[in-house]
Amino acid sequence: MSETIAFKPETLEKVHAIIKRYPEGKQKSALIPVLHLAQKEFGGWLDVPVMDYVAEVLSIKPIEVYEVATFYTMFNMQPVGKYVLEVCRTGPCLTRGSEKILDHIRTKLNIKDGETTADGLFTLKPAECLGACGYAPMLQLGKFYHENLTTEKVDEILELCRQGAMKLD
Repeated sequence: MSETIAFKPETLEKVHAIIKRYPEGKQKSALIPVLHLAQKEFGGWLDVPVMDYVAEVLSIKPIEVYEVATFYTMFNMQPVGKYVLEVCRTGPCLTRGSEKILDHIRTKLNIKDGETTADGLFTLKPAECLGACGYAPMLQLGKFYHENLTTEKVDEILELCRQGAMKLD
């Protein structure tokens, strides 16, 4: 365990508050919200030492953390850009043009799915259903949904990101 991996005191307080929501001996139930905090605090992704630290904090086995972190696409297993563009590519979004949106982003940013731009600003992450089927095609950026996308709307979003004017949380 690396000495340098530790939650900031204020984050650790949040972690303990989350753990207290669950009955004694059921601290594993806090895993997903604690992983969200860890991802946010440790650079936007979860490397093995960070996951090991989370296991230690929750008094569970590291494999239990790996299983959850690698299963859910909301957790990043490699470094990502400041702005992670999660574009829905399932049923309704696909029929309403999400592949065109993905192609536009790939071309505009000169990256492939899962890649990050050279400047570290953007990562493209095709996603499974994000639950906004009536507003397809859509993408998630941070905690916000951007719906009824067109290539023009995507260009506006990218420009706002470049200007640092796009909210993530």
